[in-house]
Amino acid sequence: MSKQLRKPRGGRQFGTIAAVLAVAAATATGCSSGGTGQQQDESQPLEVWIRQDAGSPSAESAEALTKAFTRETGVKAKLVAVGVTDFETKLQQRTAQKDLPDIVINDTGQLGNLVTQGLVREVDREGVAGSADLADRAWEAAQGYDGKYYGVPFNSQAFALLIRKDWREEVGAETPGSWDELTELAMKFTKEDPDGNGKDDTAGMVIPGTTTRGYLTWWFSTMLWSEGGDFVKKQGDGYVPAIDEPASVKAVEKLQAMFCDSKVAQPGASTADSSTTHTVFESGKGGIYLTGPYMLPRFDGALGKDKYEVVAPPPGAGGETVLAEGENVYMMAGSANEKGQQEFAEFAASPAGQKIGLGVDNGGIIVRLPVNTKVDGATERKDPRWDTFQQVYNESGRNAPALPNWATIRQISAEGLNGVVSDCARDVTKAMGDLADEFDAELEKQEAKG
Repeated sequence: MSKQLRKPRGGRQFGTIAAVLAVAAATATGCSSGGTGQQQDESQPLEVWIRQDAGSPSAESAEALTKAFTRETGVKAKLVAVGVTDFETKLQQRTAQKDLPDIVINDTGQLGNLVTQGLVREVDREGVAGSADLADRAWEAAQGYDGKYYGVPFNSQAFALLIRKDWREEVGAETPGSWDELTELAMKFTKEDPDGNGKDDTAGMVIPGTTTRGYLTWWFSTMLWSEGGDFVKKQGDGYVPAIDEPASVKAVEKLQAMFCDSKVAQPGASTADSSTTHTVFESGKGGIYLTGPYMLPRFDGALGKDKYEVVAPPPGAGGETVLAEGENVYMMAGSANEKGQQEFAEFAASPAGQKIGLGVDNGGIIVRLPVNTKVDGATERKDPRWDTFQQVYNESGRNAPALPNWATIRQISAEGLNGVVSDCARDVTKAMGDLADEFDAELEKQEAKG
């Protein structure tokens, strides 16, 4: 049975899409029709997409999850590991063909994009089995601008500092207690030959500063929020720019200094994506890396556990705030088996599904921090370092704002920030004023301006 999917009209028609979905759900008749009027057939197998490279350990974990779901429920499902780099392109191709997969496991940051195109079904939080066991912060990341839910939480994460412990001890420094002390440690790593090879070849801070997929914004969020700044802020029923406010400008000036004055960022940082920065850290060319817990197995193998330590990001002028994100199970529009979609989402978020996703057996970590509060990831993995990430998420984690399309603001922000770290003569105050104007125009387009 083919899937029927209305053609997205493009743009940012958030209210219109929501209205169309609501009308479709209200007018669907008979038990054989789904929430959008699609004829239902519970024998139809599910097509499950995940953003992982085929053949990788993570794809193996996802395959194990899918097979366990079928054994548990009897619902047939086929996993497709679409690949990390061209996931969105392939999803848009299927959108144009009006033949979406049934399930997509994708970033929480993509929620607004999916909703504005009308590609996902609304989720009844209370109607999800076990919903009360899922962390509120994870549910928040499944919530759209209108306050409704459009995904079921599956995976969460927060970021911590991986610091070369051997280097820190070599330069006689303590664990940093503030962002200023962190910068001082980065300067020591850059200038004091912490690896003892007699060469000027180490960088203090490892930064993915490229504009690709908004990486620089992704990295800088924790620093900006900790210093009391912000990208946008709530005003009335919407948002207004905050990137040009004094605390934000001061944080950006500190970012620019890392590239231009103290020069603690690794060479080529302004064009580096995460695949590059992973290599910089594990090859012994960088000493401090703000990243997620999924890198621990790789760096344990490349460096050894004894060479680096996991440290919670320090407080700044605005306190302790760390970017939190993750992935949701999205039930895609046009499915011929909506009951099966819901059962998959519920299984993925259940203790059984979460434990499979931890990747304990094969290292394929598709659940970094469990969204289900009945699962203790650090205990399951027998590694207390994971508990540091969990504590950061629980105590300091902050999701990106629930804009109609945060991904667009993130990209605009990355381009603006990249401009000031690539041009050391650039006036930060003026640049952030210009960036605020771009935010303002984009918020207007998204009908999210306060």
